[in-house]
Amino acid sequence: MWSMSDPTQQSSVATPSVSPAARAGAAVRRMTARSKDEEHRASTPLEAFFDLCFVVAVAQAGQRLVHEVVEGHAGHGIVGYLMIFFAIWWAWMNFSWFASAYDTDDVPYRVTTLVQIVGVLVLAAGVPRAAADGDFRLVAIGYAVMRLALVTQWVRAGVAESGAARATAFRYAVGVAVCQVGWMVLLLPLGAPPVWAFAVMAVAEVLVPPLAELATSTSWHPGHIAERYGLFTIIVLGESVSAATVAVQSAADEHRALGLLVPIAAGGLLIVFSAWWIYFATPIEEHLVSSRMAFLWGYGHFAVFTSAAAIGAGLEVAVERAVDTADVSARTAAAAVALPAAVFLFMVWLLHARHHKRGAAEQAVLPIAAVAVAACTFSGTHAVLWAGLVCAATVAAGVWLDTHRRLADAPE
Repeated sequence: MWSMSDPTQQSSVATPSVSPAARAGAAVRRMTARSKDEEHRASTPLEAFFDLCFVVAVAQAGQRLVHEVVEGHAGHGIVGYLMIFFAIWWAWMNFSWFASAYDTDDVPYRVTTLVQIVGVLVLAAGVPRAAADGDFRLVAIGYAVMRLALVTQWVRAGVAESGAARATAFRYAVGVAVCQVGWMVLLLPLGAPPVWAFAVMAVAEVLVPPLAELATSTSWHPGHIAERYGLFTIIVLGESVSAATVAVQSAADEHRALGLLVPIAAGGLLIVFSAWWIYFATPIEEHLVSSRMAFLWGYGHFAVFTSAAAIGAGLEVAVERAVDTADVSARTAAAAVALPAAVFLFMVWLLHARHHKRGAAEQAVLPIAAVAVAACTFSGTHAVLWAGLVCAATVAAGVWLDTHRRLADAPE
């Protein structure tokens, strides 16, 4: 995925477009690459189901982050959260890119994907133990199920392909398998890996795609990839809404601190609504013009997904602080919301918006907003509301500047 050539020229052999009905009707299909020019390429029901099952793991990671922050172990909690989310994100990302190129939607493919979902659920079950005690063994087992199932998919693709495409598929299979052996050696004996060792293995994982595709790229579909990432962004933002709703409901049921909960709820909704608006303001598939650009864009979404999910965890911390069930300072509670929101705004600008903005004013809106939202950490009791108002003002400014430019460019 790192060739700089036109994506329409990267796949060695691509099958002609096949209707979803025809794909679903075949018990077993030859797993050759799908066409990059396939029209109406959209996420399948199986992909949607796969994403939905990841909600469990994302929710578990967020809940453990909340627990660590309210217990006064924010630094430890953030490190654990990032490590757990790496496993979630990397397994999801690898599945999505493979499916974009090789989704046959036949019986073996479906069964293998369902096995990967089992791995997701096992991983989610291990999140509390990993976050609290640093014991990643159950997480490692769930991760292994997902990754080894993907190895079988790559082997199947390699057997069906020929030439450079076959070599790429087998390099993927070997790379993923070798990394999985490394994880097992690192995690199974003791369960709690040193951070540096985890970082080394994470780097090894992210190097597999550029090494596998050094000569020939897989035939990922720009529109399909953009849609898949957009759907997962909606999922993590939705998880933030869900987490905040449960926290507010629990506090409201006990009739405590309603005057403080309303500003938190309002600010949280403004942040999440604005995050959705900003992310989907411009179509990104037009920017995915080469494999290098597309995959760097995909890697950058680690920060987008982690920050979006962390907003919900931060809102839970803010609610618990408001009702005096968390012994954290007002500044810590504010930072738990404002900082991930600021990271989200900046990363969306870096990955999406800057490619479509014209002029200094349009380019400056999101970076300035990110700084302003981060500064809301110091705005006192109603920091979440202030952060939400800044996010809403950011959307309004972006819409106004875009409309003004379009009117100025319109022929008289």
